[in-house]
Amino acid sequence: MRRGAAAFCLVWVSFAGIASVAQEVTDLVCQADAAFDRWSTPFEFGAYQAKLETAIALWEEALPLVPSDDRATTAHVLNHLAEAYFEMGEAYLFAPAEREAAYDKGRTYALASLRLDPTFGETETSKGFRAALSSATDVAAIFWYGNNVGQWYNFHQIEAIMGGVRDVLASYERAVDLDETYMGGGPRRSLAALIAQAYFVLGKSREESVPHYERSIEIDPDYLESYVNYAQYYALAAGQDDLASRLLQTLDQKAADPMVVAKWPLYNTLAIRRANALPR
Repeated sequence: MRRGAAAFCLVWVSFAGIASVAQEVTDLVCQADAAFDRWSTPFEFGAYQAKLETAIALWEEALPLVPSDDRATTAHVLNHLAEAYFEMGEAYLFAPAEREAAYDKGRTYALASLRLDPTFGETETSKGFRAALSSATDVAAIFWYGNNVGQWYNFHQIEAIMGGVRDVLASYERAVDLDETYMGGGPRRSLAALIAQAYFVLGKSREESVPHYERSIEIDPDYLESYVNYAQYYALAAGQDDLASRLLQTLDQKAADPMVVAKWPLYNTLAIRRANALPR
């Protein structure tokens, strides 16, 4: 779980000082990280949009100022921008064009982060994106690329069918290999959702999503998106109403505990809203 943006920023500032990173960059990145933090103060869904927009603006202001040889800081900013644009698209944007644009920016930033690794860039050029993933080691860049491009393909169905979905699959599989616990089992959860919804394109069965859903819940039982995804994309779609009911009941029980919701405040709030809209 990524908490304590202030503590992280202190560590980052110390490193930045050693690396002679400009104070202006330090200030911008630390301010952005603080705005993005949803754990240090009580979380309010409505108010968080402005904080998210502030964080994005500050990171984008900092990005061109980061010294070209400071790969760690550049990756930090790019990965957070990829995550933040995904969250804007998921939580606060409703117009299709605005959501598409947010996911497009998110995938662009994540891919730029992956290309910071010279080996990735060389392999991508010579052998393609999927081959390059085998050398990628930044789970955040890989995961947020998969999430953003996966949503972007909803607006570009031809590209998705022509191979894009397999790029998303490869991203999640690589993220699982690197760190299946990232974002409360995020790589497993996203892989499960992809298989459950696009199994026919991937040459898989819907049932192949089940072990990934189960594993994501095992990794972090308090990440409520795992339950609603499992219920919506697998159980209800497969006609397993009893399983869907059990999953949603468990979600309801956990949602009644403020401490559980506060562990992943944005994503748990979104999961509760989605669950409330599903048939019971």
